[in-house]
Amino acid sequence: MASIREVAKLAGVSPSTVSRVINGTANVDAEKKDRVLKAIEESGFTPNEVARSLFKKSSKTIGVIVPSITNPFFAEMSSAIEHTANQHGYRMTICNTGGDVEKEKTAISMLTSMNVDGIVLTTSNKGLKKIIENCETPIVAIDRAVSRNTAGGYIHCDNYEGGRMAAQHLIDCGCKSIVCVRGLDRISSASERYKGYQDVCMEQGIKEHSIQCDYSFHEGLEMTQKLLEQFPDVDGIIACNDMVAISIYKVLCRRNIRVPEDIQLIGYDNIALAHLMTPELTTVGQPIKKMGIKAVNMLLQKETKSYKEYIFSPELIVRETTKEMKGADQDRKSTRLNSSHT
Repeated sequence: MASIREVAKLAGVSPSTVSRVINGTANVDAEKKDRVLKAIEESGFTPNEVARSLFKKSSKTIGVIVPSITNPFFAEMSSAIEHTANQHGYRMTICNTGGDVEKEKTAISMLTSMNVDGIVLTTSNKGLKKIIENCETPIVAIDRAVSRNTAGGYIHCDNYEGGRMAAQHLIDCGCKSIVCVRGLDRISSASERYKGYQDVCMEQGIKEHSIQCDYSFHEGLEMTQKLLEQFPDVDGIIACNDMVAISIYKVLCRRNIRVPEDIQLIGYDNIALAHLMTPELTTVGQPIKKMGIKAVNMLLQKETKSYKEYIFSPELIVRETTKEMKGADQDRKSTRLNSSHT
């Protein structure tokens, strides 16, 4: 592989001139620049990206930190981020932390040392406040609340409204005993969805029931067994995400419990698998792709210099795991969905 000195000799210039052309750090005579570019092409010289990033304080890279890349929500989000970054000439580096706060701290430090141009954070970051505050790299958080003094931006869906949508839809479909399978308390989006469910139950005079679960398929299987034992009269279930909803459906099928005839089921996120299962899953959709695109654009357009928050609207997507509504209930659903798009 050719070196800078060899390129300089071939172009008849100094090594420092070659360096300035590569990094674009100073004006170089047009004729010399053309000679350098021609010499680079002829020699097959490839600039050392690490060295260049150290010099320019930029690596043309976006770092992404996720708690679980096996969760389709984060996989679809990461795909949108990578595609958008590539369109702008940037690459993506992803760190999978398993929700471990120490791994999350290590990931932030590692990405900062790599001179990434920004970090997209999708983890629960209550234990990350200090390291985020001291981080010089721009950070945008998605789906997890941050304070204005930490990350430069926060992108999320209206989780409270999403929780209300799910609860009201099951009530409109005739459910009287609804169990909310809520996410962990340390995750802000989970708490907001649960609050939306609670408020609708209170307004409608329905007793609230809940059981806690993380966002994994396997814990969903175990949790569903407990749910059916603890709430034998359940006729409607709100899952904390679509993967848990799919695991709930699997357990119900094993027990010969019909969906939606015996128990109605609604998920959250609208991942691709939601409409691939049979019956297709009714869910509250989040604009996963749009949220990922917005995060990249915020970082590249330097919108993180002052704190900004972007809120997307959730969408009720009625499929086959809830019953068809009729009459006044159907009219109320149409009004609610139309208002969510205005």
